[in-house]
Amino acid sequence: MSRTYHYHGFDIEVAVETDVSSKAGPKGSTGVGFVAVVRISKAGASVAVFSPLRFGESRGRPFLSKADALMGGYSAGKRIVDDLFNS
Repeated sequence: MSRTYHYHGFDIEVAVETDVSSKAGPKGSTGVGFVAVVRISKAGASVAVFSPLRFGESRGRPFLSKADALMGGYSAGKRIVDDLFNS
């Protein structure tokens, strides 16, 4: 799943990838979650401003759903644009 959002002259492309982690839980189970891969570029440009950034939930855990990963990646991308380019 991938979406591109336009925000303050930048394109924020968010792709969702499946994350299969084998972190030992109480029963040693394997967890499946999702991470957001975010690319930020100037609107209409093909070269990204940064290398792709990978985001999960807090404490290094993956998101529980694709929708959560998509919106989490978009929110992170907006914060980066606001913090670095819109002073």
